[in-house]
Amino acid sequence: MTDNTLPSRSHRLEPDSSRKKRGIAIFLRDLLIIFVVALLISFLIKTFLVRSFYIPSGSMESTLLVNDRIIVNQLEPDLIPVSRGDVVVFRDPGGWLPPQAPIEQNPIVAALDWTLAVVGLSAPDSNDHLIKRVIGLPGDHVVCCNTLGQMSVNDVPLNEPYALLPVGQTSVSKDAFDVVVPKNSLWVMGDNRYDSLDSRYHPTAPGKGFVPLDNVVGRALVISWPLNRWSWLDDYPEVFRGVEDAEE
Repeated sequence: MTDNTLPSRSHRLEPDSSRKKRGIAIFLRDLLIIFVVALLISFLIKTFLVRSFYIPSGSMESTLLVNDRIIVNQLEPDLIPVSRGDVVVFRDPGGWLPPQAPIEQNPIVAALDWTLAVVGLSAPDSNDHLIKRVIGLPGDHVVCCNTLGQMSVNDVPLNEPYALLPVGQTSVSKDAFDVVVPKNSLWVMGDNRYDSLDSRYHPTAPGKGFVPLDNVVGRALVISWPLNRWSWLDDYPEVFRGVEDAEE
């Protein structure tokens, strides 16, 4: 007689505790993958697109206040050309900043600061950078001041609503100057005109007060913190509308 009975297949039941442990392990693995991917994306964004800086001084008041945080577009000037009126962050061309003493941090704080810096949420190197407004592009003839106290670029006088002057002062610069911006360089000034060590005050520095375009990290776009100061930063194109580009 033929036995048509199918062989039985035994199933070993997995204990609930094992299933829970495996589920937790899978969850932690997925969480780690998500974290690493997010960290990588943030790193790439910070490296190539945008990053954060904080404002350590009052040289850009009242446009920017001390401890404001800003978002900087790093596509400028590599992919997007710099324009007059842009507020730019740049590395010290040499001799603009005093030597900085190293900041001592405990290992936990240092590790957290490093992690936040990687994703662009912290800016431990803000004190190694400067932020000013672009006034002159390569080849521009920048002069100050005329009888009305105005600065001119390529013989066009500027009306600068962003310039902060002491009460009673009408001249946009305490000191006169007459410069032609060299090739691949910028002439920059702080909006707080009587309290800004900008291009006017570094004639003996390596760049003679001019900022090489290669030193520009990017253009400041937004005040991101504190929240009550959130706003886009204006480059005031109307101020420079009549200025024609100079021939380098």
